[in-house]
This record gives sequence, C-alpha cells and structure tokens, in this order.
Amino acid sequence: MADQLLHQQSDDAPLATSKQRDAVERAKASIPEASGTQITARAVTINRPVEEVYAYFRDFANLPSFMENVERIDVLDRQRSHWVVKAPAGGTVEWDARLTAEEENKLLAWTSEGGAEVPNSGRVEFHDAGTRGTVLVATILYDPPGGVIGKVIAKMFQREPAIQARRDLRRLKQLLETGEIATPAMNRQQYEEMGL
Repeated sequence: MADQLLHQQSDDAPLATSKQRDAVERAKASIPEASGTQITARAVTINRPVEEVYAYFRDFANLPSFMENVERIDVLDRQRSHWVVKAPAGGTVEWDARLTAEEENKLLAWTSEGGAEVPNSGRVEFHDAGTRGTVLVATILYDPPGGVIGKVIAKMFQREPAIQARRDLRRLKQLLETGEIATPAMNRQQYEEMGL
C-alpha cells in the first residue's frame, strides 16, 4: 500500500512539497512505525554513484560530518543509534533511533524509540540518476520541542528541520563531490591579508 501511495504522486518531488493537504498522512504511510506531526523533505542530486552515496550515509558515524546541528551519533549496533543534537535555544536534545526498513543502495527508514525528546521518523531514498549520479530524497516527520512556539524559536535560530535538511544535504553534496565542505568563514590567511 505504501508503494501505491508513493506512485500516486504525479512526480518524484518530496512529499513535503506536495500541494495536497494529505502529505503528512502519505508520508506516514510510507514510513514503517512513523511518528511525528510535522513534515519536511528535501532532495539533492549528488554526482557520485548510488553505491557510494548509500555507503557513506549508511555509516551513521559519518552523519555529523555534514549535519551541522548533530553533535554526535553513537552507533549502538547495526540497527540502533543514539543521537545528540543541538537544541534551538541552546543545550542539546537526545534520542535513540532504530532502523525500520533497509534496502541496500535504495532505502533507509527509521523511527525514534520511546522517550525521545524529539519524536521523529523518516526515510532516505537513493535513486540512480545515471550519468548525473544519485538523487537522494529525505523525508522527515517530527514533533517540534515546545510545539508551535518551539518551531518558531527553531526557525529564529536557523535550527528548524526544514532549514537544516536543505543545508545538510547541500553540505553532503559538497563533501561527496569535492571531498570538502565550503564555508563562508575566513581562514587565517584571509584575516592576515585584511590586517585583522
């Protein structure tokens, strides 16, 4: 049924971009053991083979290298991990996540386990784009800490999941395509050249 719901879309754009009002319900139907009331989804094309993109993403210890607000991920076993993420107004939030579906080089789905400070679930799809590389589509359901007010605060501090997903996927693209992540920060030589 989940596949039928996904194929009812008229294109392959992320569910969160859908103009249909039932995007959250359709996302829940596509994510095993889904939890969360808010949806965000982003897609990026990475000029690397699908096997390489999947392998990098599947090693959860790699995720903090491009996910700006993730302080650390402790890999507990092949299916479970413990996440420590910066909170919108300071401090951190933590949860344990468990894989609920996995298809090598195609799909990873997860859900947070009971007691999560930020209940969440999602799926990341990996589509072979031929000579263009890989299209990665991430769909995330979550309950913002502090409800609507918490979501507003998160946006103010640029830590709202929709903002972060876009930035994180851009950094992943840079990292996998070039081996580094571009930053607007000035390096030591630039400071010296400016006499600072």
